[in-house]
Amino acid sequence: MSDVKKVVLAYSGGLDTSVIAKWLQEEYNCEVVTFTADLGQGEEVEPARAKAQALGIKEIYIEDLREEFVRDFVFPMFRANTIYEGEYLLGTSIARPLIAKRLIEIANETGADAIAHGATGKGNDQVRFELGAYALKPGVKVIAPWREWDLTSRETLMAYCEKHNIPVDFSTKKKKSPYSMDANLLHISFEGDQLEDPWTEPEDDMWRWSVSPEEAPNEATYIEIGYEKGDPVSINGEAMSPATILATLNKIGGANGIGRVDIVENRFVGMKARGCYETPGGTIMMKAHRAIESITLDREAMHLKDEMMPRYAKLIYNGFWWSEERRMIQALIDTSQKYVSGTVRLKLYKGNVSVVGRQSANSLFDSKIATFEDDAGAYDQKDAAGFIKLNALRMRIAAQKGRGFLDSDK
Repeated sequence: MSDVKKVVLAYSGGLDTSVIAKWLQEEYNCEVVTFTADLGQGEEVEPARAKAQALGIKEIYIEDLREEFVRDFVFPMFRANTIYEGEYLLGTSIARPLIAKRLIEIANETGADAIAHGATGKGNDQVRFELGAYALKPGVKVIAPWREWDLTSRETLMAYCEKHNIPVDFSTKKKKSPYSMDANLLHISFEGDQLEDPWTEPEDDMWRWSVSPEEAPNEATYIEIGYEKGDPVSINGEAMSPATILATLNKIGGANGIGRVDIVENRFVGMKARGCYETPGGTIMMKAHRAIESITLDREAMHLKDEMMPRYAKLIYNGFWWSEERRMIQALIDTSQKYVSGTVRLKLYKGNVSVVGRQSANSLFDSKIATFEDDAGAYDQKDAAGFIKLNALRMRIAAQKGRGFLDSDK
């Protein structure tokens, strides 16, 4: 283990990563650099500095990455209307490539020869961090303590802290949530404890960002989101930065009971896992983006995007953000967004998001053709007869050869 001289640790300041910081010093006899990212998790990240200093850490990185996170990771993902297994908006998955990127950049800046993370050997995050790290720095050494040590519970971690004089007052002063949680500007997730029984309904006080639909206001909230080339740029006519837009939508959506999901998902490592997620702003953005695309995208372009989306979602979920195929798909998606600009009006009411208006200077919707009234010859309905007969030709030939459905049992 002596070949590791310096390691960059993804450091939250919590119990697990504080133990890891000390464990790396003890087991690898190496210098530790800590990196703490503010991705909009809603908690102060600056206290991590004092905790790292108490562990003897000399090089401490604490960075506000909220704008980069939303601009360069969340928004590109939402241009594809990305959703995993029908419900999950990939809030945890999309944060990992950015953290991996900064871990490698800091390793390069500080001359570190390894990175470390606190992901367990059962989950997806270990894969996401490490695939990103290897893609960006092929020769980097990755240390994953949960795959090496014998500290397998909170009690053993606490005992380690006591033995090595690691201050743990920050983990005992306030009531510890029974859930494993991860938060950033896109979402907050909950796993573990009673959620490990997929039949058990989550207790209402588990949720942090949203009121229940039953407790949401009895009057609807209307908002308008402005889009330019597939990305939201304004709310109710007020231009905002990417991070501000998402934070604002989180507040509006949470107040209206929007964005809660309870799912059992298929992890990349092979197991099924139950998770609950709050994604109020993302839920609104998903609905709004599809609405502005509905009037600005060509039909076949839209359908091609929809066909590719599950593959794209799986790439992000499984940790392949930095892969060649993800970048190829992204280039196609981004090309499709050239004319996706305009405004969407939405109605938010007790957990529901309804589109009630959409307009764009690039709209392909032509009321003169689509009207049920007199179209003044804009569309010749007689043309439909030949169109239908040509599309039916192969089925008519098959039926004449005895392959029709009514002949299938003969």
